Amino acid sequence: MKTDKNLFNTLKERGLLYQCTNEQRLKQLLESGQPITLYEGTDPTMDSLHIGHCVPYCVLRRFQQAGHKVILLMGGATASIGDPSGKSELRKMLSYKQLNENIEKIKESLSIFLDFEGENPAVIVNNADWFKGLSYIDFMREIGVHFNMNKMLANEIYSNRIKEGGLTFFEMGYMPMQAYDFVELNKRLGCTLQYGGADQWGNIVAGVELQRKLNYANGTDTELIGATNPLLLTPEGKKMGKTEKGAIWLSKEKITAYDFYQGIYQTPDACVEMMFALFTDIPMQEVRSLIAQDIVSAKKKMSYEITKFVRGEADAIEAQKMSESLFTEGGDDAPVVEMIASEFNEGKNLTNLLAEVKLCSSTSDARRMIQGGAIYMNGEKVTDVYTKVTLTNFKDNSILLKKGKKNFVKVTIN
Repeated sequence: MKTDKNLFNTLKERGLLYQCTNEQRLKQLLESGQPITLYEGTDPTMDSLHIGHCVPYCVLRRFQQAGHKVILLMGGATASIGDPSGKSELRKMLSYKQLNENIEKIKESLSIFLDFEGENPAVIVNNADWFKGLSYIDFMREIGVHFNMNKMLANEIYSNRIKEGGLTFFEMGYMPMQAYDFVELNKRLGCTLQYGGADQWGNIVAGVELQRKLNYANGTDTELIGATNPLLLTPEGKKMGKTEKGAIWLSKEKITAYDFYQGIYQTPDACVEMMFALFTDIPMQEVRSLIAQDIVSAKKKMSYEITKFVRGEADAIEAQKMSESLFTEGGDDAPVVEMIASEFNEGKNLTNLLAEVKLCSSTSDARRMIQGGAIYMNGEKVTDVYTKVTLTNFKDNSILLKKGKKNFVKVTIN
């Protein structure tokens, strides 16, 4: 199977290749026209992914589309310890049942980025499959012997835990385990490249170095390459993926299309170019030109394109329509009124609803507003005073009502 020889240039142009243990060799491999196998690891510590988690998957998507073999490693074993990278305290330990349930739910989100069918399907593996049959003594004799404690403690992934004085021997096992994953995936599936976020650089390099030491010990010449993408950070240095109102989840069960769209729109100006580079295929020259001309228009286009990519075109159109209704006319902070879904089973008169949510002072006032053309529902003008609101009118469990130009109420159901 031939591959797209221009992938390396694409990664560089879009700023998706940040660090690499052997960039020249990676360039040669990607320009050879022959497929390689790569992986990215995820510890299933939650039952869903937010937008900040998905940066490596955006990179893997490009590798798969270029014809390379992609492996997604679920850390059923490593997650039982928890990655100490950037943490000031011990991560909460999850039960094996919780970890397995999280893996199943995360798989659903991954199909947004990767194709699990067809001629070149992505493969999901779980490192619990090889660690469960490996004894502690065997692991320490075969793998642990190649790790220098002083070098490990000097690594950035342990720095915060050391500063807090709480680094445990339990956590020290994380780096050798992740390094072993790379070696094991090479044996099982011929994997030669690991890609991950820049905060995983220490762990990724550990895998490359472990293979070198095993080569020396065993007389082999296996070559592994590690690479990272830049982290999606705010100007304050915080990881993106969350807003003041909460995480920008991929799961439709956790966030409405409108809130997803708005979460993307809140991206700091300095991060807009990287969001385009990651989640869209728009040429970077066009992206930079759009940002230079009008950052607001650029952010609107970014929000629409990413919502369409993650949630589908219908959700993107609906969220864009609601957002335009709110933000072009000054209704950013529309109050939210929660109601019971069963109230709308047989339809509720819009005039009654307008009065109940206090957008109008009474049903009579509501009728006058409708007759005067002042009432909008989900961006559409209402002209019939006998309009009934049913569950079919709710998009992502919400309706946006507007009176005049600046009065808004968002009605949600549960």
